[in-house]
Amino acid sequence: MKYLVLLVVLVVAFGIWRSRRRSETAPPGDSRRPLALPQDMVACAHCGVHVPQADAVMLAGQAFCSADHRDRGAA
Repeated sequence: MKYLVLLVVLVVAFGIWRSRRRSETAPPGDSRRPLALPQDMVACAHCGVHVPQADAVMLAGQAFCSADHRDRGAA
């Protein structure tokens, strides 16, 4: 019985030690990066793959996923 009480005391002490250690090492405030804003997606005129509009290669109002597909033209 005394070993059970000793085990419970050790588990509680370990839990308190971990919670204090975690709070000391945590930086103040919210350390997560803000989420990126959603981007419009456009389909490649050659293969149909959707890419973010910021990453698309544009030519004459058409969007392409890469410079190679831009050079090949619309399918």
